[in-house]
Order: sequence, then C-alpha cells, then structure tokens
Amino acid sequence: MRASLATSIAVTCAAVLALPASLAAPAAATAPPAVAALPPGPEQLPGSTQSLPLEPLGDSVRGFGGGDGSDPGERGLARRDVRPFSLVGVVWDDPTAALHGTVQVRTRATGGGIWSEWQDVETHNDEHGADPETAEGAGRALKGSTAPLWVGDSDGVEIRVRGEGQLPEGLRLELVDPGADRAGTAPRVRTAAAPAGPTAAEAAASAVNSQLAPYGAAWIPALSKEATEVTFRHFPKEARPAQPPKAPQAAQAPQAAPIAAVAAKPYIGPRPKIITRKGWGADEKLREKGFVYTKSIKAAFVHHSATGNNYTCGQAPSVLRGIYRYHVQSSGWRDFGYNFAVDKCGNIYEGRAGGVAKPVLGAHTLGFNTNSMGVAVLGTYSKTNPPAAVLTAVAKLTAWKLGLHGVNPTSTTYLTSGGGNLYKKGTKVKLRTIAGHRDGFATECPGARLYGKLATARTTSAKYQGRL
Repeated sequence: MRASLATSIAVTCAAVLALPASLAAPAAATAPPAVAALPPGPEQLPGSTQSLPLEPLGDSVRGFGGGDGSDPGERGLARRDVRPFSLVGVVWDDPTAALHGTVQVRTRATGGGIWSEWQDVETHNDEHGADPETAEGAGRALKGSTAPLWVGDSDGVEIRVRGEGQLPEGLRLELVDPGADRAGTAPRVRTAAAPAGPTAAEAAASAVNSQLAPYGAAWIPALSKEATEVTFRHFPKEARPAQPPKAPQAAQAPQAAPIAAVAAKPYIGPRPKIITRKGWGADEKLREKGFVYTKSIKAAFVHHSATGNNYTCGQAPSVLRGIYRYHVQSSGWRDFGYNFAVDKCGNIYEGRAGGVAKPVLGAHTLGFNTNSMGVAVLGTYSKTNPPAAVLTAVAKLTAWKLGLHGVNPTSTTYLTSGGGNLYKKGTKVKLRTIAGHRDGFATECPGARLYGKLATARTTSAKYQGRL
C-alpha cells in the first residue's frame, strides 16, 4: 500500500497532464472525443450533522413498552423538532461492538408535513469498513454504526432502539443534512480582485483524474471501446495498470512480457460516463488528506447501500453527500467507503478519492479491501428487484475497471483475507471476480434480489470486454 499527499495547489496543478497528442489524431474511430467543454460541478450550501444522545425510553415512545426506562436493552428519543436533515443513522463508542436488535425511526417532512410510518434502519453494518490493523482500521476515532437511511427533507424525528441483549455504550442518533445544490441560480461573477480557486484538497481530487477529463470536470465522458483502448495504451507507464500475460509461455521471456501486454489487444470494456466527486458535490475538506492505494484490482464487490429506495435520481448526489458525511464525520472513516456508486437510473459516480482509473484502497468489504474495489448500488434490494439500468451500469463499470487490470468478469480469483470476516487472516480465498458482499462476509448485502442478478452482470460485463 502506498499513500500520496498533495500539499499545495501548485504541486497538484503541475500534475494535471493533457491527453497525449496522439489521442487527438484525425481518425475519429481511434481518437477519444473532446472533453474540454465539460461544465464545472455544482456549487452547494454546506451540510451539517446533528448528534443526539439516545435516552431511556419513556411512555411517549410507543411500541417498545415504555415505563421508567430501566431496561438496558431499550433506548430512544421522543418526537422532537430539529434542524433540517435528510439522512439518519445510529453510532456508538466501540467500533468492534455490534448492535443486535431493532432500530426504527419516524420523521416529519420539512415545513409542518405529516409524520412517516416507522422505518427500519439496517443494524448489521460492521461488515463494512477498513480492514483490521490497517491505518484506517486502527488508531482512529472510529465508531460502531448502523447503515444510514435516506428519509428526505425532514425537520422532526422520533427513534426507538430495542436490543436483543445489552446495547452498545454511547448510542447517538446522527441527523445529516447533505447541503443543497445551488440549482437554478446564476453563476457568481469572479473578478481579479476576488479570485475564487480550489482548495488543495479539491485540486488534488481533480488532478488524479486529469488524464481522463479536464481539471475541475463534473464528469468523465464515456468513450467507445476502441478509444478506450487507445487511451489505455497512451497512459504513462507508471499510471497504466499492467495487463497479465495472455499465455503461460509468456513467463519464459519475462523481459518481453510488458511489451507484449501493451501491444496485444486488451479486453477492456468501453469507459462509461462517471460523475466525479466534483460533480456530486463532495466537500473535500471532510476527508483525510492524501490517497491510499492497493497494488491491483482483482475483483469487484457489489453492495447495496441499504439507505432505502425513497429517492429520485435527481437526489442521488445529495444521498451521496449524506453517506459521505456519515462515513467520515459520524463513523470516523478517512473518506467515502466505496470506490464507486450507482443510482437506480444507472448513473455511475466516483466514490473514494484517488482517481477512478487507479487502484484506490476502499473501506467496503471488511477483510477484502486489498486488491479489490467496492461498488455500492444506492438503495435496498432485499425485496425489490434492481432496475435494468443498474445491472447495465454495474456491467459497464466492471468491464472497464476490471479490464484495465486484465481481469475476466466471469472468472474467479484469489484474495487474501485481512481478517474480521468469514475467513482467518492470511487465508487465500477463491472468489468470483464480480462478487456480492455476502461472498466475503456473513451478511445479507447486497440484498437477495440484487445478488441474484449478478450472474447477468458478469455475462454482460464480459460481452462489453469483447470476451463473448
């Protein structure tokens, strides 16, 4: 693993490289399309988090009994007015403790709206996060946490928690306001007297994608398969993931293998459009500085975010900002946990910072974050079928990203367990190259309905790579 830290805007901007001139060749079939006109990402109002300690349940919190609150297995909060929020979750002091029980919330729509019915919050979330004994997984102010739940614009809340036994200490309700896009407002005029420039963190997050899109772009454009292959061949050697030898005999001539790998036609799917962190409005001040990488990408783990399906695709950037703030400020992670996210309309989003084409170390599949990537489908797919657009997006994304590393989406690979999951630390585990989270941990994620569709995603991904 290695980390890189952008310490100044000057250093970062120096790293912003233009695409090689060969990519702008007249032959339209081989040259990537122009991307210089991409608009900047949305400007937004800052978000915030309210953190409220849970109390012994009283008679006013119906459904779990009530009384004098002496039961250590029950906590909650009675109905109350709060500042506006859109996403909720519960955290506690010990990140190794699990909340075995039921968490339910009801919320009131902003502006004196009606109260919702009780909604379940997914309590089994400890299978997400950084691997044990890594810098992110130890020595930080980590918290135990439920999955977050998207509830939409709200200004009232009520919560009840019932444990099957002793509840974890320090239970707190987190109410996250993701901030609002400044949609429909006129752009601000920037003058020489009042320059507006990116912070060092913003510059760094954009610069790592500079070979794919202009600095500050809201999205990375889609390419044809042929243009994707041309772009791959023109990546600087240190930025280009090595393709494995295509035949065993290549090992007999190790000096020639790198040249053969580049010259051979790679099985890389066409690059899909990817909305950048700038595009969904990530506040780069929240995350830790610098980026942490793993050596390669050998597998993709598919998750559902378990945040519920009560969102529109136009709200997806807000959902992402809410999850991001919950991961970092409420749970104590260094950044957004997943490498990529997909909404129910099939839009693909950059997740953890570090560059979409690079092997960024995530915090998505406990014990198997090394040499893998995590893709979160926004929503809950335990009893709801994922839309076809979701499966297409997962197939396109994996065809491209796994293809950069020479990985066949219909194949299997071996990952070494980092511990904390189904397997003892150091165990080499055979997994599908497109796997569900439950393949590496005793969890329901990514939901039975989404998990049942992964075979289709694998086949489609291989077709995009040109293998079938």
